[in-house]
Amino acid sequence: MRASTLLVLAGLLSSPAYASCPPEGTDAGSLRLLREQRFAVPDDVRATLVERLPACLSDPDPTLRDGVAYEGLSAWLRAGLLDETQRRTLRDRLYAMLEQDTADGVGPPFAALVLSEVARTDRIAPWMSPDERDAMVRRAAAYLSSVRDYRGFDAKVGWRHGVAHGADWALQLVLNERVDRAQVETLLQAVAAQVMPESAHAYVFGEPGRLARPVLYAAKRGVLDEAAWTRWFAALPPRLGDAKQAYADSAWLARRHDLMAFLMSVHLEADQSEDPNIRALKPIVVQALKAVP
Repeated sequence: MRASTLLVLAGLLSSPAYASCPPEGTDAGSLRLLREQRFAVPDDVRATLVERLPACLSDPDPTLRDGVAYEGLSAWLRAGLLDETQRRTLRDRLYAMLEQDTADGVGPPFAALVLSEVARTDRIAPWMSPDERDAMVRRAAAYLSSVRDYRGFDAKVGWRHGVAHGADWALQLVLNERVDRAQVETLLQAVAAQVMPESAHAYVFGEPGRLARPVLYAAKRGVLDEAAWTRWFAALPPRLGDAKQAYADSAWLARRHDLMAFLMSVHLEADQSEDPNIRALKPIVVQALKAVP
């Protein structure tokens, strides 16, 4: 690590501030150097950064939010460098961030994205209790269902992508063998709630494909039977609204756009997959497609 970065991070260790970005004792330059050095830091520095970098998940600067805070926390989680206490503390801090309401709207989506990485650690090597895992399932479903800020990417602030990040969190939970059928169905209900947003927002940033992933991997696990999948997909076309509005109302057309994009995403994967459980979705999705005006 460069000497200049070590000096700045030494200031970080002596600073009591937790809620600022860059954290007091650092600056944007030192954090970018941290990324260039693949987030390799001494254990004590990493422990302090784990407590303070979450503040940068709410920063409107995408180089700090996405490039440093998300990438750094993700790298440490994936490398197994955070102990159980640190993971719990980070998880609970991120839960609190889901409730933030700011004009930039970047904090909750990026909290959800890091929570998907926290969920991944429990999937690979379980450390949460059944009650903690159930609470995470309920929080993930509640967050995904509640997203009403559909901004995706813009050149100044970068990504928000709340629906996609919520779907990523749901995906990691659906993949977890310790998440049971009832919990999977809770997550699938949240996915269904965003297939066609109530605000009739037409997706343009790849959200239907991201929403399809937890559905596909739930099918791969085989936790739902054919009848359950048939009911789930059959319930989607009726949500288009009054048939009299078909092709004569912009909100109806936006909902149809989103539904078709989602169903085609699932259909493509089911058609190409070699997994028999995923392939079994194909005729069910075809029936749903036929039900769309």
